[in-house]
Amino acid sequence: MFNKNMIQGSITVLVTGVGAIIGQGIIKSLRKSYHQVKVVGIDRSDKSLGPSLCDVFFKKPDCDEDHLDYLTFWRWMLKKEGIDLVLPGLEVDVTFFDKQREVFEQVGVVVALNHKEIIELSSDKWVMGEVLQRYGLPRIPSLIPMEWCEAVAELGPPPLLFKPKQGNGSRGIHYLNDEADFHYWRSKVNDNWMLQRIVGSDLDEYTVGVFGLGDGLALKPIVFRRRLSSAGNTLEAEVVEDSDIESSVMLLTKLFRPLGPTNYQFRKEGGVVYLLEINPRFSSSNSLRTAFGYNEAEMSIDYFLFGKVPADPKIKKGIAWRYSEDFVIHDSNFI
Repeated sequence: MFNKNMIQGSITVLVTGVGAIIGQGIIKSLRKSYHQVKVVGIDRSDKSLGPSLCDVFFKKPDCDEDHLDYLTFWRWMLKKEGIDLVLPGLEVDVTFFDKQREVFEQVGVVVALNHKEIIELSSDKWVMGEVLQRYGLPRIPSLIPMEWCEAVAELGPPPLLFKPKQGNGSRGIHYLNDEADFHYWRSKVNDNWMLQRIVGSDLDEYTVGVFGLGDGLALKPIVFRRRLSSAGNTLEAEVVEDSDIESSVMLLTKLFRPLGPTNYQFRKEGGVVYLLEINPRFSSSNSLRTAFGYNEAEMSIDYFLFGKVPADPKIKKGIAWRYSEDFVIHDSNFI
């Protein structure tokens, strides 16, 4: 799990997906850590804010991630920079590292990865719903109907949600108001879809950060009541205490035994807590958690590198908003 020969001091951490909000949030959290960290970043594109946040930046090679050249590049880069720890900032990178666990163990670098079982399970919302139902936990009413009349009979009147079984955030999610919508969106996809009843409201949505210890236990969670952006990321987050949400978190953590940074997303309706999805990795609100005292990047260094169980964080109360900001590089300074 951790590098027993590691000596606390300067640490070289590689963050993936630094061109996106998750990777950038991880870097911001590393900069606020008590550890002395050299940040190496990687992304498909060098045209973003991300490279400027890193001490060293690499652009991913232009080849398929299943190609041997891609693994060769990773071996070379990890050795060149003396990487101690890898923090994946994209779902696609989590999938890549999960498939190549043995390779990176042989290389001798530590990757902050959740358990294989929860990574695979959380990738399919339909299967996750079946597992929840099997264990007697609330499941959002869901269906894969052949006809619109079947959907309305089982799930109730529209609007209904059309969403991918595999996918995260708000990508591929559409509101269905009538039969025409149903047939239109079905014609646009293969069999990667399902319908759900809309539970709760936008005011009843929560995102929860948990640092799992892999045995059914976890550090104290941080609970945000949130409002989403059009891209499906957290736009507004308020730290709240909610016993119903925290009880659900404890049950799910005991059941799925997450390891490291894990994100649960919920909606409440009529006192019932429904799980929307599990992200078995850093989520887009990781920098907001850090701002309120829950630094998952710092915890990952302590746990994965030094084998230390982090102390329960002292969570501050408050509310946070996200906003757009300009970042300009003039031609003479462009990377």
